[in-house]
Amino acid sequence: MKNTTFRFLFVLFLITIVSCNTNKSNETNSNISKTNLVDYVNPLMGTDSEYILSNGNTYPAIATPWGMNFWTPMTSKMGDGWTYKYDAYKIRGIKQTHQPSPWINDYAAFSLMATTGDLKFQEDERASWFSHKAETVKPYHYSVYLADYDVTAEVTPTERAAHFKFTFPESEQSFIMLDAFFKGSMVKIIPEERKIIGYCRNNSGGVPENFHNYFVAEFDKDFEINHTWIDGWNLIENSTNSEGAHVGAVIGFKTKKGEEVHVKVASSFISPAQAQLNLSKEIGTDTFNQTKEKAKQAWETELSRIQIEDENIDNIKTFYSSLYRVLLFPRKFYEFDANNEVVHYSPYNGEVLPGYMFTDNGFWDTFRAVFPFFNMMYPELNSKIMQGLANTYKESGWLPEWASPGHRDCMIGSNSAPIISDAFLKGVKDMDVELLLEAMLKNATDAEGRPVNSVGRAGLEYYNSLGYVPYNVEINENAARTLEYAYADFTIAKMAEKLGKTKIADKYFKQSMNYKNLFDPETNWMRGKNEDGSFQSPFNPLKWGDAFTEGNSLHYTWSVFHDINGLIDLMGGKEQFTLKLDEVFEMPPKFDDSYYGQTIHEIREMQIVNMGNYAHGNQPIQHMIYLYNYANQPYKAQEKVRDVLTKLYSATPDGYCGDEDNGQTSAWYVFSSLGFYPVTPGADEYVIGSPLFKKATLHLQNGNTFEITSKNNSESNFYIDNADLNGKPYNNTFIKFDAIQKGGTLQFSMNNLPNKDWGTAVESAPYSLSTSKK
Repeated sequence: MKNTTFRFLFVLFLITIVSCNTNKSNETNSNISKTNLVDYVNPLMGTDSEYILSNGNTYPAIATPWGMNFWTPMTSKMGDGWTYKYDAYKIRGIKQTHQPSPWINDYAAFSLMATTGDLKFQEDERASWFSHKAETVKPYHYSVYLADYDVTAEVTPTERAAHFKFTFPESEQSFIMLDAFFKGSMVKIIPEERKIIGYCRNNSGGVPENFHNYFVAEFDKDFEINHTWIDGWNLIENSTNSEGAHVGAVIGFKTKKGEEVHVKVASSFISPAQAQLNLSKEIGTDTFNQTKEKAKQAWETELSRIQIEDENIDNIKTFYSSLYRVLLFPRKFYEFDANNEVVHYSPYNGEVLPGYMFTDNGFWDTFRAVFPFFNMMYPELNSKIMQGLANTYKESGWLPEWASPGHRDCMIGSNSAPIISDAFLKGVKDMDVELLLEAMLKNATDAEGRPVNSVGRAGLEYYNSLGYVPYNVEINENAARTLEYAYADFTIAKMAEKLGKTKIADKYFKQSMNYKNLFDPETNWMRGKNEDGSFQSPFNPLKWGDAFTEGNSLHYTWSVFHDINGLIDLMGGKEQFTLKLDEVFEMPPKFDDSYYGQTIHEIREMQIVNMGNYAHGNQPIQHMIYLYNYANQPYKAQEKVRDVLTKLYSATPDGYCGDEDNGQTSAWYVFSSLGFYPVTPGADEYVIGSPLFKKATLHLQNGNTFEITSKNNSESNFYIDNADLNGKPYNNTFIKFDAIQKGGTLQFSMNNLPNKDWGTAVESAPYSLSTSKK
């Protein structure tokens, strides 16, 4: 009897424990499901960077998706491209920024800062100690405790405006200052309206002569002190107006403990009146919390288009932090006039014109995955971007390749072509197709009148006559240019083909085979070629730069996005091809940096991650892992994709392995964690890797839903054992664009051992021009 009672009590005890644990588990899952997706985002991801080593080269962008203006805290001096360094310990202000990259730097920036006590307005003197422990960083809200002044500074954004809140201590002297920055600025204090207006003109190039960023700042407290400063940080007390190379404004008042002072700020590239209109439209009478909630919902709307279900919260945080970066650029460079019509100041001709304009993007980076992601998830946005590209062509005579805000001389290639072609082929609406094709053909045929060297095609005459840009004619990075032009030709051909322009299509399909001209059968690598047809000599495939762009031959040999089977044939078959792929990963991270005369950060980032010569921190090689699928070894792609996803990314300040670059390195993560990647923009498919999550749901803009599930997915189960598409066995190593857009379910079953039979049939391989086009 005692034993029976004991067993009964013991079973009851176990049931209680299990019930409690189940309730706790359900409570945890419930809490996870209730978490706002935007609160998984860490805008500090990638901010622990410097000139010699990039862990992202990002800054915390306090913004709405694709907003015209971002806001960010400044730990560095005015003009420093590394505006926020995670390991810094002082903040100089919170600035409006338009910086797409530290290498491109900023334009149209100005900042606000609050202080107490004796007036300090020079940027070094006013800087306050701060701690990440007293800092809140969300895409929609930034807050920091300025320890030297006992002030908490906060900002929340709209597309063209922002709402600041400064919480002061009890002080006889409290100040807020607006620094209009160098390279031309003006401020005017209007005490009776509690307002500061003015403009800033700082830029790093790519602007017309009449470029201005007009701003207005409205306060909710009377000014007791008005000062301005002029060039050389010379304070002009009791003044309300200054104009010069570098000016700023200071307003002051007494404050009580805990007193909040609000500042509503907006700007315009069009006029002071438009800046005021932007403020009225986007904030108006809203409170700080109302502005904050609207910004939060703007992010929640966009991020919730992809819903992730998984137990690994760290991976979920990395996913949404990466997705946040994908949704920042290109930024909107247009405004709404008094009649609510879309207008823009042209950074190309200085006129105010109707229609859309976008900027701050390097297509050399983003053609690879960012714009394909927009075509999959945001075709309505990409329609506006395409209209903006048409406007750029009308206003400057050329398509942009690196815009910030106008044409900038940076990077190589003709990568506007794949961006436009892929949008057209994926069905993006409201494109001026004939005009955009005209612009693409101009890039490919006209060598005259290019505004900067990165626009159009440098070395065009050589490319069109010889089929390559020669190594010995003083055109740098010639082999990389040849390979990228050949791929651009393919995308022109695809667009012309769909438009029924057979003659154009045939010409550019033929030109897209120009990649073969640089293949060296002796080494099985791409190699620079001289004007007389001889290969460059001596040749070191580990030499960075020279014939290549921010990489070496081991990285650029794979830049045959449109015809991997053709590359396989050149290398002597699939076995030799996979040995070459393996070699990149298996060799030590040796390099030759003699072209640069120093070890540039891209080289160092390759060297330190223990992945051989695979340089994921820079764009040229980011598609390479997926090429195993073309050679009947998809299991190698699966293991290496998972390796990169889990080792080279995290939602932390050092969370990238190189430059993030306008969303491209993030887009690689977003696509790859879903289970596939757009190796060939311009083709109608994505190449399969290894899905990271147990379930991902894509809410498409056409109203359909596409689900990706993976049974038995875990840290060790990263190989695909089998797959089903809409309930039917699926053995292809690619997924069609239309299959996703129609909605449905792609289900993977995962294992810790590779299934070397899955996806290895000839018909299972992804698109290649030489085998797919008859």
